[in-house]
Amino acid sequence: MIGKSNALLAALTIKNYALIDHLEVGFSDGMTTITGETGAGKSILLGALALVLGKRADRSVLYQADQKCVVEAQFEISNYDLAPFFDTHALDYETRTILRREVIPNGKSRAFINDTPVTLEVMDALGQQLIDIHAQHQTLKLTQNDFQYSVVDARAGLQEDVKTYQEGLGRYKNLELQIEALQQQQQLAQQETDYNSFLLQELEAENLQADMLEPLEEQVAQWSNVEDLQQYFSTAIQCIENEQQGVLEQLATVRSVLNQAASKAKKYQELSSRITSLNIELQDILSELMQAQEQLEMNPQELEHAQQQLQRIYDLFKKHSVQEVAALIEKQQELNDSLQGTTNREAQLTALTKEKETLKEHLDAQAKSLFEKRDAILPNLTKQLQGYVAQMGMVQARFQIQLVPTASFEAFGKDQLELRFAANDGSPFQALKKVASGGELSRIMLAIKALLAQYQKLPTIIFDEIDTGVSGAISNEIALIMKAMAAHMQVFTITHLPQVAAKGQQHFKVYKTTYDTQTRTQIRELNAAERVEEIAQMLSGNELTQTAREHALQLLN
Repeated sequence: MIGKSNALLAALTIKNYALIDHLEVGFSDGMTTITGETGAGKSILLGALALVLGKRADRSVLYQADQKCVVEAQFEISNYDLAPFFDTHALDYETRTILRREVIPNGKSRAFINDTPVTLEVMDALGQQLIDIHAQHQTLKLTQNDFQYSVVDARAGLQEDVKTYQEGLGRYKNLELQIEALQQQQQLAQQETDYNSFLLQELEAENLQADMLEPLEEQVAQWSNVEDLQQYFSTAIQCIENEQQGVLEQLATVRSVLNQAASKAKKYQELSSRITSLNIELQDILSELMQAQEQLEMNPQELEHAQQQLQRIYDLFKKHSVQEVAALIEKQQELNDSLQGTTNREAQLTALTKEKETLKEHLDAQAKSLFEKRDAILPNLTKQLQGYVAQMGMVQARFQIQLVPTASFEAFGKDQLELRFAANDGSPFQALKKVASGGELSRIMLAIKALLAQYQKLPTIIFDEIDTGVSGAISNEIALIMKAMAAHMQVFTITHLPQVAAKGQQHFKVYKTTYDTQTRTQIRELNAAERVEEIAQMLSGNELTQTAREHALQLLN
């Protein structure tokens, strides 16, 4: 069981909301009762509080239409592990945390946590961990499987075990998705593997080099025109070295004449030197032409091989829609990576499958442990719940809580929880939502909350007239249960019953006043004498009697 919690609603300030002009009130821990005549405005307090818990609002909530509404609630949260929430949402963590909501005259609203603007979703998420407003009509959670598991697991002390299991289940499901995706990829890849392998072999066979195309084209061009080239070289050689009309012979004549001119005048010596250089250059050209002519040979096989290779490269250009050998090389790498990826996927699939099987073994063991520990406490839990509801007048009510094993992993283990109820002896057990009345559901929820308060930290709880329609004796038992809960948490109860009101450590009265023709809702804390008067009034009605006062004193004592 857990000890006393200091988490509480410490103060509430309301300005310009509904019938409230300005209200400031502080609260203590333990049990606080709120009373007041029907229509005095107790529901207005809950409405204002709902604003700082993230509920929607519009300008209709404004008391003065031309002024903004401000609702501010201070919470002491030092004993609750809420720091991670603040870190997640980039908020300043304060042990005295302030939630503030503003509604301006145009109907727009703003939300703040410790003076940092937040969305309503963030405010609502935090509010759910701070305040639990429990009314007669708010018992739907009783029929929800998640809530039923939370009750059983709180009683069995399995919260951390369930958290560990669910984290593992999340990883397990993620592995399943990864494996499924890889299998689909592998299936698609397998259909392409053979073709891609053919394409890769086709590219690899050409031993592609980025700069190979131009030399190959040049080689094909040369071998395709050997006869023409030989004729060109032969003509050129003849023109250069012909004994009578060749360029060398003509150049020799020019050089001789210029040498004679240079001997007569030195200024022409440079021309003679240039002719000599031309002669040397022409001799080199002649030598290269003769060498090229000698090297030119007809080689049909080499020509055919080069032509075929060139054509294959042109065909590859067309097949892969590219224009450069470098692009073919890039395509070759892509195909290689794709085929390699198929191998990698197989290895990855094997590794993930092995990891999944190992995790499955752990989850099986965890689920078995959860089942056994839950099953062990069910008889006592059933007995405790029946004891609580019997205390509240449901003496024939019976509960049946069963765990049904499942083959697959579920959200809370490998079982399904079934909570069934029978209101009377001899009645068959059925689902709660089918057989329990609204009043019965409300008392069952109170029983569950009272039980939970002993085993886990609960947020501040506000009971909104859940004791409506019960007798005085039963209401006293309900009040005792609430008071017992207040030993572990902060409890508020809005009530019309004096037996319940008398159990509070702190007592507030909600009432209306009229000033300058305007009606206002106000609230004030009652002192000891005022509590006697208030409870006596609740007992006797309009005529306040001494007997009622004495009865009120008895209730308070």
